[in-house]
Amino acid sequence: MRTSGERCSSKSWITSTQVKNNKLETLEEANTIAVMALDPNKIRADFPILDQEVNGYPLVYLDNGASSQKPKAVIDTISKYYEHEHSNIHRGVHTLSGKATEKYELVRGKVRKLINAAHEHEIIFTRGTTESINLLASSLGRSAISEGDEIIVSELEHHSNIVPWQLLCEKSGAKLKVIPVDDNGNLELGAYDELLNDKTRIVSVAHVSNTLGTVLPLKEIVEKAHDQGALVVIDGAQAVPHMSVDVQDLNCDFYCFSSHKMFGPTGVGVLYGKEDLLNELPPYHGGGNMISRVTFEKTEYNELPHKFEAGTPNIAGGMGLGAAIDYIEALGYENIEAYERDLLSYALQKLKGIEGLRLIGEPEEQACVISFLLGEHHPSDVGAILDRQGIAVRTGHHCTQPLMDRYGIAGTVRASFSFYNTKEEVDILVAGIEKARSMLG
Repeated sequence: MRTSGERCSSKSWITSTQVKNNKLETLEEANTIAVMALDPNKIRADFPILDQEVNGYPLVYLDNGASSQKPKAVIDTISKYYEHEHSNIHRGVHTLSGKATEKYELVRGKVRKLINAAHEHEIIFTRGTTESINLLASSLGRSAISEGDEIIVSELEHHSNIVPWQLLCEKSGAKLKVIPVDDNGNLELGAYDELLNDKTRIVSVAHVSNTLGTVLPLKEIVEKAHDQGALVVIDGAQAVPHMSVDVQDLNCDFYCFSSHKMFGPTGVGVLYGKEDLLNELPPYHGGGNMISRVTFEKTEYNELPHKFEAGTPNIAGGMGLGAAIDYIEALGYENIEAYERDLLSYALQKLKGIEGLRLIGEPEEQACVISFLLGEHHPSDVGAILDRQGIAVRTGHHCTQPLMDRYGIAGTVRASFSFYNTKEEVDILVAGIEKARSMLG
């Protein structure tokens, strides 16, 4: 296992005997090698929290969709900052401030590289995906939305990608429209085509559903929206921890994600936006650092990215995000994707064998998120029994109440996996569900 400071290409995990003419023979062979390359047992040693018991059982953490755990490299980076490097950034001429500023701004470059943005100043630091979307709803509402305009979201969305747009519609007189999903959790693209028109100003959708794991066909969504002159906002909170993202290839206008779901600290998020669009938008917060000159008569705003970053940021959190990015890149997204694809397939196969278990949604393309119900039993009852066995899952509506209404249910049990989870933990989950089924009758 490489440490977070050792940057490497994922190709270094593959030996020469497994490659012919510098090309892997088949996609299946490539996936097999990538799965072998990523050893979850070695990786688990990097995550201190996983080495503990809960209610007398070894912890099986399957709530990664809510928040992922943190490797020691991230924890140590934050501790080092507070012990040896703390100072406010961007404003000081003294040595500590200069060093802290340099290290913090290096993270912006790491984020740019991670998602292949064109420029570092297109990376805006926020408190999380929720604030990123609220920033856009506020700024776009002041500059680009008026009465009669239309905003499109999907039925899969997290509340944080619904409520900000509702607030904007209430204020501006715009209308919110919704792309439906089918019984399997796939977006109904035909309905999307019918919703799009010359009044559409914004299309805001998730990259990956936090409840069903549905991976949306973003390139098609973006292209069709742009054909109507609409801007596209992507909620990537559930995507970045699991798959490579290229915002230039997607050609989306804005992309949002959170540090804490990708093995970094809480309270830090990212808003990517195309340079020309960010320059046009008015600022969201006012205060220090987002200005170039202030008088009582008029304020001149700072250049990107600082125009949208008022006040003292979460400096330690930003550095922790940088360490998390280093960790992900050391593993390699192609290895993560292949390992998690194999783990998801195994989990689906095992869960389908449980009598009375009903999967909610079986989308065509799915990330490592599974929602299910066990007979007529309340999800909270199932979750509580699993918790007694040290198994952490999420129960409830997962901040997707409109999606629950679509399926006519109050909530689900959700198991969400990461690269430090194992097939053995899937087996423990299955045994735990069988025990819950027995106990609940």
